[in-house]
Amino acid sequence: MFKIDMEGEWKLSFLTNWLEHYGNWVLFISLLLEMLALPLPGEVLMSYAGLLVFQGKLNWILSIITAGVGASVGMTISYWIGFRLGTPFFEKYGTRIHLGPDKLDKVSHWFQKYGNKVLIIAYFIPGVRHITGYFSGVTRIPFRIYAIFSYMGAFFWVSVFISLGKVLGPKWEQYHHTINRYLIIGGIIAAVIFILVYIYRKNKQQIQDQLISSLNKWVQRFHSMGKVRFFVLSAFAVFVLFISLMIGIIQDFFEKEFTQFDEVTSYVIHQIFDSSWTTSMNNFALLGSYYVYAPVIILTSVWIFLKGKDRFLEFSFFAFVIIGGEILAEGLRMLFHRTGPEPVGLQFPYTFPSEQTLNSLTVCGFAAFLLVRHYGNVKIQITVTLFVFILCLLVGISRIFFNVQYPSDVAAGYIFAGAWLSLNVILLEIFRILRNKECTS
Repeated sequence: MFKIDMEGEWKLSFLTNWLEHYGNWVLFISLLLEMLALPLPGEVLMSYAGLLVFQGKLNWILSIITAGVGASVGMTISYWIGFRLGTPFFEKYGTRIHLGPDKLDKVSHWFQKYGNKVLIIAYFIPGVRHITGYFSGVTRIPFRIYAIFSYMGAFFWVSVFISLGKVLGPKWEQYHHTINRYLIIGGIIAAVIFILVYIYRKNKQQIQDQLISSLNKWVQRFHSMGKVRFFVLSAFAVFVLFISLMIGIIQDFFEKEFTQFDEVTSYVIHQIFDSSWTTSMNNFALLGSYYVYAPVIILTSVWIFLKGKDRFLEFSFFAFVIIGGEILAEGLRMLFHRTGPEPVGLQFPYTFPSEQTLNSLTVCGFAAFLLVRHYGNVKIQITVTLFVFILCLLVGISRIFFNVQYPSDVAAGYIFAGAWLSLNVILLEIFRILRNKECTS
């Protein structure tokens, strides 16, 4: 094991020295070869190139273009190798390069099933990006379609890691391994989410019928409510996800495992947003206050009155979500007793979970749900969802920027809010079903 580690360190040192001397040529050739399945440390090399950009030794845009072209050329070559050699070659010689018949069958089936869009995410998953070109060629994916998604993924991938090195700057040596790991985990999670969404869309009716058969124990004749069924099933899946995250973050809290996450995230936020952002951050912080909540509550109340099908029920749940969210935030902070990164005088000193991120997601999130629930325009639904996402994200970034809360406080606020919000969506729809049932009986 020691030999492998020493060999890896020597290889990295060799490549970074060459990168300093020969610049973008090394970046181009290294990524080209890595896309041909050679064991080269692409992410580390790109983030180191970002460090050289920070030091003024390389040009940022030129480095991204060079790296993106190198990765794209490598993906193109690997595609045509797979296309020309085809299945017989890999069945005969594939085991020598760890691409034997078993792996070929599995990945070929996977590609045919999930399509090209996953190529954009595949770059972030070590081992997957090295073989996607070959298998795309073997499975005869049309080159034009393959090129669109693989080239987009290549430039997105290199932009992220080169920009990461530029942001880390002098802290590159200290943080790049940790952040690379976070990005890889994020890529895997994104791929899993994409596959789950794809599976759901392809097998929507079967999955719904299966879940409905379980939920029938709660609500009789639930399967007859088409649109309601979608909201409840979606909310239930989200609820399970956030409960899992909530259990994990509570466990990490008690085991005091937030230190590295807080340190790295705070550093990245302060590198991206310097002191010139202070005025904007003050405005972003106001997004997590009743300067925004009050208009949202008023407008949502008017919307319920004008468009709501069960006005009293929706008014009641909207009020319950807001008041209950505030009580939940206060109770959790009293329970966990975690003081923030800087003294806050006579203010409430505990910051885990963040009151601002928890309340912003519960208030704005539930208001957005009611709008999406009753408004059929898809563009409006997507716009509202993105607006809430960006608003809540800016609130969290402002808390970290001003050092009043730890990044883990902010993340915990989102997670607890997600669990609270999805639970109330489920309850609202179940009460709606029961009420409609009583009216029709």
